[in-house]
Amino acid sequence: MASEIKLNEVENLFESLEYPATNDEAASEFDDVTLLLADGERNLGSLVESSGSDRFESAGDLEAELHNVLPREAVGEPYQSEGEG
Repeated sequence: MASEIKLNEVENLFESLEYPATNDEAASEFDDVTLLLADGERNLGSLVESSGSDRFESAGDLEAELHNVLPREAVGEPYQSEGEG
């Protein structure tokens, strides 16, 4: 799958996973995906693995956990709309 995606595209990618999913399953599924962020890039699998959850019930659950582990700078300036730039 090796690919690069923007933060505003993760929801569609996360929907491709079968839920519920364990942290290990999700991290493994996305270990070859590079997440492009405002302050650089990160490995999506590593970010998922670093979340505090052992299990994800839905794509929305996984996306919420991802946002919890991203540094504030990663998503751009406050009040800036995703996808602009």
